[in-house]
Amino acid sequence: MWVLVLFDLPTETKKDRKAYADFRKNLQRDGFTMFQFSIYVRHCASQENADVHIKRVKSILPEYGKIGIMCITDKQFGNIELFYGQKSASKPEAGIQLELF
Repeated sequence: MWVLVLFDLPTETKKDRKAYADFRKNLQRDGFTMFQFSIYVRHCASQENADVHIKRVKSILPEYGKIGIMCITDKQFGNIELFYGQKSASKPEAGIQLELF
């Protein structure tokens, strides 16, 4: 399971830029990595684990801006096609799957 946080935050004032920077830093502290400039992703072992991180993101939402949260499966994430210019790029690395037994 992958959790994607998509956001579009204002950066006109100094206060806006600080809120933007704080939001990004908090995402990174929670284990999210930048996928694109305004898209951060995190691999979660289960839906319950994803719910914990979604709750954390909701607790740090800035006052202004638009934020979206999306969950997709490992298979869906593995089917992403990435292009830099016109050339195809390698697929993102899948998260490490833990085995209990």
